Amino acid sequence: MDRLKVCLMALPHRTRTAVLLQLSKESLYISPTSPCLLSIISELKNHSLLQALRAEANGWEPAVVSAEVLRAQEEWEAVDTVQPDTGIFHFAPGSQASSDQPGQLVSFSEALLHFQTVDLSSFRKRIQPTIRRTGFAALRHCLFGPPKLQPGLREERDLVLTIAQCGLDSQDPMHGRVLQTIYKKLTGSKFDCALHGDHWEDLGFQGANPATDLRGAGFLALLHLLYLVMDSQTLPMALEILRLSRHHIQQFPFCLMSVNITRIAIQALREECLSRECNRQQKVIPVVNSFYAATFLRLAHVWRTQKKTILDSGFVLKDLEALAKKSPRRLLRTLEIYLARVSKGQASLLGVQKHCGPQGPNSKDLTFTGVCDLQPHSSEGAGLI
Repeated sequence: MDRLKVCLMALPHRTRTAVLLQLSKESLYISPTSPCLLSIISELKNHSLLQALRAEANGWEPAVVSAEVLRAQEEWEAVDTVQPDTGIFHFAPGSQASSDQPGQLVSFSEALLHFQTVDLSSFRKRIQPTIRRTGFAALRHCLFGPPKLQPGLREERDLVLTIAQCGLDSQDPMHGRVLQTIYKKLTGSKFDCALHGDHWEDLGFQGANPATDLRGAGFLALLHLLYLVMDSQTLPMALEILRLSRHHIQQFPFCLMSVNITRIAIQALREECLSRECNRQQKVIPVVNSFYAATFLRLAHVWRTQKKTILDSGFVLKDLEALAKKSPRRLLRTLEIYLARVSKGQASLLGVQKHCGPQGPNSKDLTFTGVCDLQPHSSEGAGLI
């Protein structure tokens, strides 16, 4: 361990960072794509001045080695190389840094498991699993409404509604990982970002703190976004909708719109509009996820083909909610067809490619443009929540 390195490590963290940054400005080239201190450390390890000091200070050891110095030394030795073109850091095999990085992506199933294992009793008390109906409305629903959810599926339904009561907790590492994963998958970034900042506005939140936009949908809104970006089938669709949201005329807040779609899914679940499909599949969470994706697809299709703008958002969402509750199965079927055709390169949300080959007897159902057949119901609009 050379003298300069030990001296730097003995400094407080902020002072050490300032010194290294000053060194980098004076004598080192730091890749502009390397956003963290590790790049500076990696460059220092190969710097000629540092090598000279090392040769000059052989045999020198500090009198006292604090726990911070030892921890900093481990971090230093863990750094192996920095790729100058990508800014990606590679750690030495077997090092702690290589196995416990905050930037690891989290899957939907892993995030869901977290909520299945933590204590949510305080949030569970707040839920109302179904809409309370009285009088003629209750009688009509009983005679002509959808079937009730089977008893064996009600616990899974309650979990979905409970997660919707949970807010974003910045102290929960899993919550942070979910946000980081959403950001990285939508932007293509390989680096963590701040949990608060203008970069969230770029993705369609109203402010620098995503937590303020989750009202009415809770953490379920982020889980739905996580599902959308971590599923290999729906990720291309998510990126296309994001591109549409950035259109110079038809732009809309992508993440805020997603929160509204989650709210529609919650209402459809509480009003038992999804019970028939849940009973058929014997699952609740996958049905709610697919319903969310299908509803988002429908919104994007209407937005693009009918030249909607942000001024139309309230009317579009109102019509979309009515349609989604009335014909959930048709929306789900449209999603299935769309994803199947996208996987074959036969359809694109921003530029539909019609199938030119021979068509079978069910060709009418297999046409993506069939989504246009789902006519919205006219009603008064409401703004984004």
